Amino acid sequence: MRYFWDLRANKWERTLLIESGSRSLIENLIPALQAQLGELEFDLVTCFAGVPKNLPAGAKVFRVNECGTKEKRAAMIAEIASQGYSTMGMICSNEPLMTKWKWMIAWKTPAKLFIVNENGDYFWFDRSQLATIQHFILFRMGMTGAGAIRTVARLLVFPFSVLYLLLFALAAHGQRYLRLKQKRI
Repeated sequence: MRYFWDLRANKWERTLLIESGSRSLIENLIPALQAQLGELEFDLVTCFAGVPKNLPAGAKVFRVNECGTKEKRAAMIAEIASQGYSTMGMICSNEPLMTKWKWMIAWKTPAKLFIVNENGDYFWFDRSQLATIQHFILFRMGMTGAGAIRTVARLLVFPFSVLYLLLFALAAHGQRYLRLKQKRI
């Protein structure tokens, strides 16, 4: 994410792909990028067993499942950051896979970041794409279209629902307390 303010296009030399979505997404992305840009050198960060079917031979595979301790996690992130990647692709599908990992790797790795959605579309993560990033975040939060009205309504109703439940619990336990106290007298 170091190049968020830099609008220059990086050369696609070595690309790190962060597989934080379904395996089919990365398997479709690799040939699409190679068809568009030619033969590229890819490495992969994954939490799945095996490797995607279209990953070129000789690609490094970093497995987050092998890093059980804080020290191993830090060592792996430092190794990834030192590999000299020019670009880095992160899958941001609507699946909660490797969320902390992918953002920590993106933060620490000095490479131009591009975000890939569940359709295989991608956009650069830089200031020229602020409107796209904003729409992407709002869409993930359910704040676009008719869903926005429902989400805002739920947010407004939530405190009143909690208050009602607290008052109901207070009344129920208060009545029970009074009944027990009357039986003792």
